[in-house]
Amino acid sequence: MITTLDVGGAEVHLLSQVKGQVARGHRVRVAYLKGDGALAGDFRKAGADLVTALGSGPGCVSRIARLATEADIVHSHLLKADAATALAARLWGFRSRLISGKHNDERALLRPWVSRIHGVVGNWPARTIVLSDHVGRFVVEHGRLNQENMRRVYYGIDRTPFEHAARDADPKGVRGEFGWPEDSIVMICVARFAAQKAHEILLQALDAARRDERVGSRLRLLLVGDDPFGQGKRLAEDEASRLELGALVQFAGIRRDVPRLMAASDLFVMASRWEGLGLVFLEAMAAGVPVVSTDVSAIPEVVVNGETGRLVPRDDAGRLAAGMLEAALNPDLRKRWAAAGVERVASAFGLDRMVDETLAIYEEVLAQQGA
Repeated sequence: MITTLDVGGAEVHLLSQVKGQVARGHRVRVAYLKGDGALAGDFRKAGADLVTALGSGPGCVSRIARLATEADIVHSHLLKADAATALAARLWGFRSRLISGKHNDERALLRPWVSRIHGVVGNWPARTIVLSDHVGRFVVEHGRLNQENMRRVYYGIDRTPFEHAARDADPKGVRGEFGWPEDSIVMICVARFAAQKAHEILLQALDAARRDERVGSRLRLLLVGDDPFGQGKRLAEDEASRLELGALVQFAGIRRDVPRLMAASDLFVMASRWEGLGLVFLEAMAAGVPVVSTDVSAIPEVVVNGETGRLVPRDDAGRLAAGMLEAALNPDLRKRWAAAGVERVASAFGLDRMVDETLAIYEEVLAQQGA
């Protein structure tokens, strides 16, 4: 169970889980509450028995319960799906085989009334899987969860498409596609246009960095993503216009060739205000692209400051611009960061490890039932 099947970190993570679990001989059904279901076809290709939209109205609770009756394990993801599934589990009696997945330090939990409700409903599942130590600490403090029932499983990614893209990288072709000079230093950000991602700070950092006489005129920024639930993209476009960035920035929308675009870029940049983990950082590092981002939440668990990239304080366009310029001015530094990033993803964030650790928690829950 997940809130949406639109493009996002939690949804892509779940897709990887489905692929891995099906490959190990398990049957998986996927249901979501709202959105366009942009990834529904991908889940079917991954081998899911069923991919269905349940709607987000009150009737979704009984529809969740009907699906749950045939499942050995029910695993919910994201706050709204967590709440609806936990309520179904309470009413229809499958709490002992319910697992909740926490993918982010959800801002809603900072509201006292949400925190109190979550402290009750959020403790109904038999286990809670958090994707980072930071998220674990956050949901204990602000979500009032019982730490004894919590397990941490880092995201893992399939490195293959990013490694293949790095091997076949086409920087000239990508620059030509967007009308940029061949000697451009391309920075890429792949993210939803949401307040969490602070695109306005990223654009302001580009505006500051472009004024550097040594390399500023060569800087270009590629923004990949959209905002299906709000006006974030329009606001970012307005900010780019206000700053008169012109052809220095391109809004590419949702793309299916993200590995290709990443591998052709010189730097991955993002101005996140918070991150549960940041799957996209793993993808960039797997593609051999160094990272400049913020030192918030779980990002330091992924990006090692000074080793695989540079981390700066949040909401500080000046410091972010300095990080951009540090990388832009030092090709050898970018190469060292890139090589270290590739090694870190391979050693700590493998896909098989993630799937196996998750299945081990499923087995733990089943064993408690005597199943």
